[in-house]
Amino acid sequence: MEYRSIGQLGVEVRGIDLKKTVPGNILEKIKKDIHEHKLLIFKDQGEIPAERILEISRWFGELDSKHKKHKRSPHPDILRVSNDSTEGCVGIGRTGWHIDGSFIEKPFRFCIFNMVSVPREGSTAFISLNDLINQLTPEKREQWNSLHGIFRQDGYENIHPLIYPHPVTCQPTMCFNLGNMEEFMFDFGGKDERFLKNDETEDALKDIDKEIKQSNGLIYKHKWEEGDLIICDNLAVGHEATPETQYPVSQIGLRILHRTTIKGVNTPSK
Repeated sequence: MEYRSIGQLGVEVRGIDLKKTVPGNILEKIKKDIHEHKLLIFKDQGEIPAERILEISRWFGELDSKHKKHKRSPHPDILRVSNDSTEGCVGIGRTGWHIDGSFIEKPFRFCIFNMVSVPREGSTAFISLNDLINQLTPEKREQWNSLHGIFRQDGYENIHPLIYPHPVTCQPTMCFNLGNMEEFMFDFGGKDERFLKNDETEDALKDIDKEIKQSNGLIYKHKWEEGDLIICDNLAVGHEATPETQYPVSQIGLRILHRTTIKGVNTPSK
């Protein structure tokens, strides 16, 4: 098994066939290295059966499936995403930069992505949240550090700090979803605690989006190829589907992505 750096975020992994039994020492290395590299991009894996995707996912913990269901999905624990509503759920990942499961008490630990049908266009964009925080001015970092986001989705309601230490690496990271953070709380639990006004919330969301888009070379856009499988440290990496992912089949071809998510074990906390 060999790693090849692709820049500031992630590595390509070659020389391993995930469809076959993985030796224990290699598996332990993968589970350790995901926290160092944050994205492990396994190349040349061919077509991986759905049951094997589930087995690989369980290396990292218990599956947790709070996603939309589609009749074409090969298993209830697999989210099937597409640019064709008859083939999968459409519009997924296009509401803004986010981590998955931010709306639940304990957000997902890991995400596993496997592109079943590769379109001619349409990437998945990723960013290291720790690197993003480290690029902020001291004033901006202090401002973000004072905020908690309020998440309401699918009957869940939770409040999480915008910036908090990653439960494994202890590096500062973020819990956010620019598409469904309805409110922010300033100085949560402190003497100056208050809800941000609507215009303040809008400004905060726009500010986060602006800082990501203007980050100095931090965004990695993965152009999918046949046989790609990505394991992502969901608590360390923000992501977003690029606009091209929802272009019609007649323009870019059929896009089908399978995703699994691993149950969280930590509530984001200062």
